[in-house]
Amino acid sequence: MQMSDTRQIAASPSQVYAALLDAQILKQCVPGATEVTGNAQDGFEATVVQKVGPVKATFKGQVGLSNMLLDQSLTITGEGKGGAAGFAKGGAEVRLMAKDGGTELSYDVEAKVGGKLAQLGSRIIDGFAKKMADQFFANLQETLEGPAPEPEQEPAQETTQDGAAPKKGWLGRLTGKAGQ
Repeated sequence: MQMSDTRQIAASPSQVYAALLDAQILKQCVPGATEVTGNAQDGFEATVVQKVGPVKATFKGQVGLSNMLLDQSLTITGEGKGGAAGFAKGGAEVRLMAKDGGTELSYDVEAKVGGKLAQLGSRIIDGFAKKMADQFFANLQETLEGPAPEPEQEPAQETTQDGAAPKKGWLGRLTGKAGQ
């Protein structure tokens, strides 16, 4: 399974690059991570709990970094074993480029699974892998930028004399009028 995507992050390439080398930030960004230890030079060890379709497993594995060009690019490779559930392994080529006052992060991911996980079918596995990659990079973006601004609050509802919100019947819901 292969996929590619690009994401604009409001942080400098050096900040994004440093975040990708930090075990604590990786723990915050990897969906389901319960533990990430190690460092960029020696590699990381991770424990991740995930549910793929009907299969829930705890994966223990190693993550290594290579082809590291300071503030420009790196390759992330990893392999995890989930006991009877099977195994997952893959990698990502990550590129960073200064753009629009921030960083354009682009990535190409390749993932493989085996064991019970492989029996779920490629559509489930491909969808899950895409969701995991998207969530990792969305979490990285939120960690660097802070949470997205809250949507504006809806106007306060009208209240009845006793302070409760008026009930809407089915006709009121259809027409947008309360209490009818």
